[in-house]
Amino acid sequence: MHNKLKLSSVFVCCSLAMSNHVIAQDSVFVGHLADMSGPTSFVGKNYADGVRDSLAYINENGGINGTRLESETIDYAYKVPQAIASYKKWYSRKKMVAMQGWGTADTEALISFVARDEVPVFSASYSGHLTDPTGKNPHTKKPAPYNFFYGASYSDSCRGLVQWAAEDWKNKGGKGKPKFTHLGANHPFPNAPKEACAEYATELGFDVQPAIVISMKPGDFKAQCLSLKSSGSNYGYIGNLGGSVLSLVKSCNTVGTDIQFMSNIWGGDKKIFNAAGEGIKDYIFPTMTPFWEDETPGMKLVREISKQSDPSGKEQRVHHYVRGVCSTFYMKEAMEWAKENGGITGENIKKGMYVKKNWVPKGLEGVCLAANWSKDDHRGVNQVNIYKGNYNKGNVTAEKVSVVTLERRDDWLGY
Repeated sequence: MHNKLKLSSVFVCCSLAMSNHVIAQDSVFVGHLADMSGPTSFVGKNYADGVRDSLAYINENGGINGTRLESETIDYAYKVPQAIASYKKWYSRKKMVAMQGWGTADTEALISFVARDEVPVFSASYSGHLTDPTGKNPHTKKPAPYNFFYGASYSDSCRGLVQWAAEDWKNKGGKGKPKFTHLGANHPFPNAPKEACAEYATELGFDVQPAIVISMKPGDFKAQCLSLKSSGSNYGYIGNLGGSVLSLVKSCNTVGTDIQFMSNIWGGDKKIFNAAGEGIKDYIFPTMTPFWEDETPGMKLVREISKQSDPSGKEQRVHHYVRGVCSTFYMKEAMEWAKENGGITGENIKKGMYVKKNWVPKGLEGVCLAANWSKDDHRGVNQVNIYKGNYNKGNVTAEKVSVVTLERRDDWLGY
C-alpha cells in the first residue's frame, strides 16, 4: 500500500510537471512599446489601444490556434534609452518572439538588436529606412530584415502627396513651377521622408524650398509661417503631429499664409479638425484604413475588438486605432503560419510574413489594404489614399480625393 502511494505521488508530480511544461510552451510573449505620455502621445494612445484591444481579442478567441499571447505594454514616453532597455528586458527575461513597436527614432535604433536576436518588430514607424531587408540600395542606412509595418512608408506617402499636388497645380491652372516646402522638427520621424520626397518633388517639376524647422511641441510658429509666406511656397508637407500641427495651422492663418498643407499620416485626423475648428480648410492627408463610421465588411470586427476596452461600443475611434488593429492581425496570421511550420519563433514568424500575396487578414476585408512583403522588399503597401479634411460649422468632413499607387522602384527601397 505504501509503495502504491509513493508511485501514485510520483505519477501526480510527473503529471503536474508535464502539465506545467505544456502550459509554459502554450504561450508566447509579445512586447508592446507605446507612447502614452510623451510628445507623440496625441496619437500614440489611440494606436496603443488598437494593439492592446487586438491582443486581448485574439486571446479571448482562441489565441494563436490555442497558444496564448502573453504581453506587456510599456509607456516609454518616446525616449530611445527606455525603449532599448525595455526591449532587452523582454528579450532576456520573457523570451520575446515578436514586438509591437512605435516611434521612428527607437525603431531605427533597435534595427541591429532585433536582426541579431531574430525578433520581428511590427512598428508604427513607417520610415522608408525600415523597408530594405538586405541593404542592397546604397541609400539604405542599415539592412532591416526583422522590421515590418502596416501601410505605405512615410516616403511613399509623401511621394503620393506630391503626385496629387502636381495634378492639383495643373487643375488649378498654375503657371510655372509650383513651390514645395517640408515642415517639421529636426528629428528622425519628420526627417524620415525629407530627402526622398524632395528628390521626387524635383523630379515632378517642383521648385523645392529650404525646409522649415517646426518644434514637435505646440508653440507660436508665426515666424515660420512668415518665412513660408515670403518664400511663396504653394504646397507644404507637415512632418509633425498633434498640437504642433494645430499651432502651425493657427499661426499661419493669423499671418495670412496662402499655402496648401499636406500632412503625414499622423498629422491628419478628426481630432485635429475638431480642435482646429473653422481654421481647417481643405487640409490634405493620407489614410491606410476606413474611418470609424464607414460601412465596410471588416469594420464589424474592428468594432468588436474595440469593445475590449469600451464595452459600450460607443467610443468613436480614429483611424490610427484601426492601423493598430491591422498591424496586430498581420502578426497574428504570421504566427499561425509559424505554429504550423516549426513553431512560433521569431525566425518562423518572419518567414510567415512572406507566404501570402495580396494579403488581407481574415475578417478585416475592406479595412486593411492588401499587403505584399517579400524577403528582399519590406514595402508591404504601396497604395496611398488621399483625403481632404474640412470643418464646417461644427461638422468635420473627410472626403477621398485620390488614390495613388506608387511604383516599387529599386532606388526607392530603404529610402
